[in-house]
Amino acid sequence: MDGVTAGAVSPATPDSAPPSPSTRPEDLCARLVAHWSREALDQDTYGDYQSMGLSNGQYEILMKVVDAARVEQKRRNTQAAEQLIDRRAHELCAERYRDGTPSGGPWL
Repeated sequence: MDGVTAGAVSPATPDSAPPSPSTRPEDLCARLVAHWSREALDQDTYGDYQSMGLSNGQYEILMKVVDAARVEQKRRNTQAAEQLIDRRAHELCAERYRDGTPSGGPWL
C-alpha cells in the first residue's frame, strides 16, 4: 500500500480548487437570514432563533432585515421587500464576518 492507508484523504495541493463560496460563513449567514426573513415577513413574530439554526448575532441581523423589509413592503410591494431582504442580508452578514468568525462561542 506504499505507506498510505486505504481510504485516506490526500492533503490539498496548490492546484486544488478553492473552497466553494457557499461554504464561507458570510454566505451561509446571508442564505439563512434571507430564508428566515422571507418566512417572518408576513408574521407578527420572528420565531425562535435556535429552531432556525441561527446564532444570536445572526438573529439580530434577521430582525433588522425583517423590520426594513416590512417597511419596504408597505411602501412599495412584496417584490421590493424580497429584493431588500437579499441585499441587506448579504451586506449585514458580510459586515459581521469581515474579520472572520466572531469569537465567544458558536451562538454569538
